Amino acid sequence: MTAADIARAVGVSRATVGFVLNDTPGQTISEATRTRVLEAARRLGYRPHLAAQALASGRSRIILLVLPDWPMEYSMRRHVDEASIALDEASYSLVTMTPHAGGKARPLWETLQPDVVMGMMPFTPERFEEIRAAGVPVVIPAPEDGAERVELSFSKGPRLQIEHLLARGHRRVAFAASPDPRLGELVSSRFAVAEATARARGMLSLERIDIEAEGVMAQVDQWHRAGVTGVVAYNDDIAALVVGAAIRLGLAVPSDLAVVGHDDSPLAQMFLPALTSVHVDDAGLGRYFAQLALAAAKGQPAPSTAPEQQVSLVERESS
Repeated sequence: MTAADIARAVGVSRATVGFVLNDTPGQTISEATRTRVLEAARRLGYRPHLAAQALASGRSRIILLVLPDWPMEYSMRRHVDEASIALDEASYSLVTMTPHAGGKARPLWETLQPDVVMGMMPFTPERFEEIRAAGVPVVIPAPEDGAERVELSFSKGPRLQIEHLLARGHRRVAFAASPDPRLGELVSSRFAVAEATARARGMLSLERIDIEAEGVMAQVDQWHRAGVTGVVAYNDDIAALVVGAAIRLGLAVPSDLAVVGHDDSPLAQMFLPALTSVHVDDAGLGRYFAQLALAAAKGQPAPSTAPEQQVSLVERESS
């Protein structure tokens, strides 16, 4: 089955069929004709030769998402999953990669010939030029060149965590951080917001401690002896470690120690006691990334503004 068979079945030219099947931008094909071509292709069992299609259209229909070297936690998985689903619905494939320091493999932007390379965080000028030099048509966000920038806001969650504990009378609070060095910048950003919020609200103290499973019992005991009554956790995994240790030490949660997590993961909902946690609309952010990528791939204007990231606190038993 070829494009010529589809053209005969619909009564249009082979060029029109090619424009529709390749989703070629800048064409004035009516929606009715487009629908007839696609329906005929499905009815006749047309299967495109992907390599030939990419060569003819000049597009691979691949979007490459460059991820920071962070653990693939629940929040990021939701973000990537939603972007992948939205792109798949538009007949594009999402491929992810994480560059590692000292890595010797050729980067995927050289081997896959993607239509668009996107970064979850802005690229450095050097990395941006490296990707463009590989022949990638579109790279976003570009550093300081006016291209659409995708900024992740990390400020709302820690602020909600602190304000929630303050509203319940807690004045001595600890920040339980992840010890993973790959998360250093992200953890520091969240702690800075939490610390600034605590200082502005007159909180007595906010101490940052990296929490590891081996030492969590001793740390929670030390907090309790020092009069700490509330804990802001970097994520729900850390919150669960703290709550579990508190219970094993015979402390009552939340009356002796209140704990607030972040990400509103399934763990937060199923843990006993259930964890109060910050919910972030990572799914919505993933769909926005997909919209940016599709607009860039098709040469269309980017969405005018990024949607405001929806962040809320889900109150449960741990606080």
